[in-house]
Amino acid sequence: MSTIRVTDEVKERLRDLKRDDESFNDLLDRLSRSEKDVEAIAESLSELGGDDFAERTKEAHEELNESLEQRTE
Repeated sequence: MSTIRVTDEVKERLRDLKRDDESFNDLLDRLSRSEKDVEAIAESLSELGGDDFAERTKEAHEELNESLEQRTE
């Protein structure tokens, strides 16, 4: 287990992003996943849901990224 230091301002922004049922570790894990991870999941799911499923997933991912950027500014 490691300790990281953040300013009070950063901690407040992280607290705002944190879901009720997740720890700060869970939050940082969720936020730090790479786009490649999401794309790999979308590709595997597209086999189940058709070709447009991957595109819809990619669009949703982009919207989530934009929303996150707006909330962390």
